[in-house]
Order: sequence, then C-alpha cells, then structure tokens
Amino acid sequence: MMRPQPITPKPGQESVWDYPRPAILQDTDKHLKVICNGIVLAETTRAKRVLETSHPPTYYFPPEDIKIEYLIATPRKTLCEWKGRCQYYDLSIEGKYINTAAWRYFDATPDFVPIQEYYGLYASVMDACYVNDELVIHQAGDFYGGWITADIVGPFKGEAGTWGW
Repeated sequence: MMRPQPITPKPGQESVWDYPRPAILQDTDKHLKVICNGIVLAETTRAKRVLETSHPPTYYFPPEDIKIEYLIATPRKTLCEWKGRCQYYDLSIEGKYINTAAWRYFDATPDFVPIQEYYGLYASVMDACYVNDELVIHQAGDFYGGWITADIVGPFKGEAGTWGW
C-alpha cells in the first residue's frame, strides 16, 4: 500500500508523519480531562503520550488521576510488539455501562515501563475529552485510542483503507 500524502503542518502544529516508528513515549504537562455520564472521570497535568507514525497521540493517565473505581477489568488482553501486554476495562459509571472504555499495560516492554499501570481512555465512548480545554476528536476505528486536536495534522491511521499504513 502506498504511503498517503502527509498534510504540511503550520506553525505550532505537529504532523503524525514526523512521529517515529517504532513508537516513543513522552511526558506531557498538558491539561487533560475526560467526562463520562456528566462526571469528571479523569483529569491530569501529569500524563504521558505515545507517538507513532500516522497516529494521533495516545494519552495515558496516572492511576491516581482517574476514578478507577468505575473501571471493571475484562478478560480481554492483547500484545503490542512495542508497548507490551495490555488489559482492557469496561466502565460502569452512575448507571451507565460502556464496553471497552479503557486499557492499561500491565507487562510493558522496557521502553514503555513508565506507562505500566497508567490508563488509556477511548475518547469515542466518552461524553467529552479535552486537551488544554480543546475538545478532542477521537481517532477513527474501534482499535486505536488516539486523540486529535487542532495542533495535530494527518492523515490519520484508523479510517477504512488505512490498515496497511
């Protein structure tokens, strides 16, 4: 499959086509907030983000900055060649139940040990997710958990026809 034509970033923007492969991990002090069923489920300025070619950033919340009492571990587990072994979580919050709302790496590879025990949240199933008060657009598809903001340009993996990127 041919590589798509990257969008040229404007000043202050990042192109996902400049992100590395394999993926890397960065600290971020951006203010992240997740609202689900009218409740602030997670909020932090101490997150980490994973950057990978063709993907919008995926943010990970430290466990102390998320209301983990609403998360329910599922038997579903996957393996990422770069990040390690992952477990998925459903969400039960004030009478609302959401399948596969979150995930975390419980057996991370050496480069990703800093996110071991951190949680990623799927923006697609939340009321709203914010990065520095900007409403996030979720990465297309039902597998990836990237968050798209105005300072990130694509095209982004996840939409139909992008699997081989």
